[in-house]
Amino acid sequence: MEKLLLRGARLVDPSRAMDETGDLLICGGRIAQLGGTVDCGDARVIEASGLVAAPGLVDLHVHLRDPGFSEKEDVLSGCRAAAAGGVTSLLCMPNTRPALDRAETVRGVLDKAKQADARVYVAAAITKGLAGAEPTDLKELKEAGAAAVSDDGRPVADSVLMAGAMREAAKLGLFVTSHCEDLSLAGGGKLNEGEVSRALGVPGIPAAAEDCGTARELALAEAYRLPVHICHVSTKTSVGMIRDAKRRGAPVTCETAPHYFALTERELLRRDADYRMNPPLRTEEDRQAVAEGLRDGTIDVIATDHAPHTPREKADFLSAPSGAVGMETSLAAGITFLVLPGLLSLPELIRKMSVAPARLLGIPGGTLEPGASADVVLFDPAERWTVDPSKLHGKSRNAVMKGMELTGRVIMTILNGMIVYQKEL
Repeated sequence: MEKLLLRGARLVDPSRAMDETGDLLICGGRIAQLGGTVDCGDARVIEASGLVAAPGLVDLHVHLRDPGFSEKEDVLSGCRAAAAGGVTSLLCMPNTRPALDRAETVRGVLDKAKQADARVYVAAAITKGLAGAEPTDLKELKEAGAAAVSDDGRPVADSVLMAGAMREAAKLGLFVTSHCEDLSLAGGGKLNEGEVSRALGVPGIPAAAEDCGTARELALAEAYRLPVHICHVSTKTSVGMIRDAKRRGAPVTCETAPHYFALTERELLRRDADYRMNPPLRTEEDRQAVAEGLRDGTIDVIATDHAPHTPREKADFLSAPSGAVGMETSLAAGITFLVLPGLLSLPELIRKMSVAPARLLGIPGGTLEPGASADVVLFDPAERWTVDPSKLHGKSRNAVMKGMELTGRVIMTILNGMIVYQKEL
């Protein structure tokens, strides 16, 4: 394994309150030296002046579609997309076919991931078949290698069952993530219920569907003192409820996705299904509330909810499945819509995309500490580029940021000391 020397980079490591210019030496797959001037004659030198070196990103919400939907994505293609976006670790969701509800399916994903360009962690299912009726064997899933549990996309409606899962997960040290949605309120809607849905004559999903789901999870967490992580927060009311619950000391954390702080429901006026996801894009008021939640620390993590679908599936506006891909654009979206407007500093952005998710999931990563595994993203914080879906590295092209000019470009991604992505010149 070759030695790598990143020379003259801006070293941003929020885990160590570090933001300075210097060298970074990687040796034997680990961070060997950090800061100042490093002299290592036998290392491969990468001139990094003007670039930022930071801990590799950690994405807590990814759909790899494997097993069962390999035409959309698979473990290897999804991790190629991850590497191109500076993501070195990711948590994959269980809504596959079959669902990740048994030890053998969890092990199957982890076995495939041994050859991948990112570290894959598995969120196993809370209920068998994601049907919300019969609980899975969480102990067995933990022993098979699961790091988290979720019924993502099919929230557990039975509060007794959900509380029991939260209790068992806490005993086992499993991270609980929850897609908060009252499906009876959602009622098969296609986009946010409001001005745009009425203009298009399309059934809407009210903000109340998310808000009621969020309220239930907050009540369980606070009443039973059991931790829960709330996925893809998109509404003003949910942000406010989470903020209040945190002030009371409730053991709750949450994430949002770049499209919720960058875009609004008005994108749907194009009648382009690539802008349909669940939760849906909301109002400008909601977008601003999400951005403020990131600024004031209410929202802990930025994750992508990377959800690949084929062009054929996305061709029809109304019948298309919900979801958009986003791992290759997430860092640039954060720089463009949060750092440049002054809502977050660059170290604060890296904290929410690397340090915080790694700590919440309880995995290695999120640090450039000497001795740590060398998972590093090297990026140009000032490069402007236009998102071209045809140049993405995953299998699908349903990119929510397509055609947009973003600032910030991943130049290189290093996993365990190996270069797994390098920008084409």
